[in-house]
Amino acid sequence: MVSYEEQDKQYYEHIIRNLKDRGVELKDIAEIVIFLEKDYVEGLNEKVSIYAINKVLHKREAQNAIMTGIELDVLAEKGLLSAPMQRIMQTDESTYGIDENMAITLASLYGSVSVTNYGYVDKLKHGILGKLNDKSTGKINVFLDDLVGAIAAAACGWLAHNEREVEKMLSEVAE
Repeated sequence: MVSYEEQDKQYYEHIIRNLKDRGVELKDIAEIVIFLEKDYVEGLNEKVSIYAINKVLHKREAQNAIMTGIELDVLAEKGLLSAPMQRIMQTDESTYGIDENMAITLASLYGSVSVTNYGYVDKLKHGILGKLNDKSTGKINVFLDDLVGAIAAAACGWLAHNEREVEKMLSEVAE
């Protein structure tokens, strides 16, 4: 039987590998976190942002959502979904909404600050989100763009809810 810690490690590594395969690095997500939080967390840097992102990526509910969404995007890209779903995914049908619902659920794991940040960054398509949302690439990122935005938003929530730990980390960097 695999321990919880080993399973967490496997899931995390699987997610990191899949994100990279889809063109997303943690530094891309960190750039969104910094964009969203620069006015609220003085001195926020990539290292602390990635730390917060990793906190999100080690949460089981987040892992499940991310793995599910990426898997659906990959299957759609390979044309392996049934006809109605395949069409919905290929056209990124505007009324589908399940991708946003999954992202909002992920963001909500870290409170209302995350949900509002998700809505804001989803509308702006800042940074890597604009690239992921570009339909001209031939890639299907119906879920991925929303999940990456939700990961960044959830990391913002983690930062907000762990202010003392963040301040300590940032003061150690400044010394």
